[in-house]
Amino acid sequence: MINKKKVKRSEAMTFLESMMGGPLSFGDHLAAIRKGEAMTLDAFAKLLGVSRQHLCDIEKGRRKVSPERAVKWARVLGYSETTMVQLALQHMVKEAGLKMKVSVKAA
Repeated sequence: MINKKKVKRSEAMTFLESMMGGPLSFGDHLAAIRKGEAMTLDAFAKLLGVSRQHLCDIEKGRRKVSPERAVKWARVLGYSETTMVQLALQHMVKEAGLKMKVSVKAA
């Protein structure tokens, strides 16, 4: 089952980015969570309420996720809402061809 303890971005994201060899995408983040929990694509998709194919497309960067869905999934998984929204928005900015970095702060 998913560990509900929230992990600081500075520790977890820095580690994951060093493992990935660059900035982490939303899909990379989801895949890392899924693999860290030793869950199959099917089981993880069911937990998130999407199809296996839809989840696969998100993990591979072929589909984007809305900020609202990113928050919902962060709550389900027990991860930082801010980080998940930031990664979802960064994907949209990158897809638009903009050379910008997204920063998100809780209101």
